Amino acid sequence: MEGVAVSYIYSFALCLHHIMFLIGPKYFPDNPLKYPPSFDGRVVLYPTFRDVRNYFNWRQADCHINNLYNTCFWALVNKGNLLPAEAEKRLCGTMSADKNELLFSEFGLNYNNTPEVFRKGSTLIMSDVIDDKSRKRKSIKQLSCDIIGDSFWNQYKCNLDSDLFDS
Repeated sequence: MEGVAVSYIYSFALCLHHIMFLIGPKYFPDNPLKYPPSFDGRVVLYPTFRDVRNYFNWRQADCHINNLYNTCFWALVNKGNLLPAEAEKRLCGTMSADKNELLFSEFGLNYNNTPEVFRKGSTLIMSDVIDDKSRKRKSIKQLSCDIIGDSFWNQYKCNLDSDLFDS
C-alpha cells in the first residue's frame, strides 16, 4: 500500500509541475519561466501515528514561522525601503510577537488576517465525493486549517489506517 501512496503523491506533484510549466505563461505573460519549476519532496515512514502527527505539526509550525518572517522581510524591503541585508539584520533575533508588532505598528497589517493558506500551509487529503452519475469515488481535497490541534485529526480519522491509532 505504501508504494501506491508514494506513486499517487509523486504523480500528483508531477501533474502540478506540468500545469505550472504549461499554464504559467498564460497567467504570467510578463514574467516567463526561465527553467521548469521544481519541488522538494520526501517519503518518510514513521513507526507510529504519534510520530506522523508530530511530523505534520512541525511542518505546519515551520510554515507559519517562515511565512511570518517573509511577510516582515518583504514589508521592510517593499514598503519600508530597506535593502534586503538591512531587513535581514533588523529581523535577526526577533520573536513572533516582535514580528507581529512590527507588521502592525509600521505597516498597519494584522498578521492574523493573513489568509490561512499562507499561515498554515496546505494539507491534501483523500475525500469521498459523489460524481455526476451518483457514484462514490475518491478525490484529493486541499485544506488550509489548523492540524496541530485535535479537531483536524478527529474529523479525518477515517482517512487513516485504524491500526495506526493502536500505537
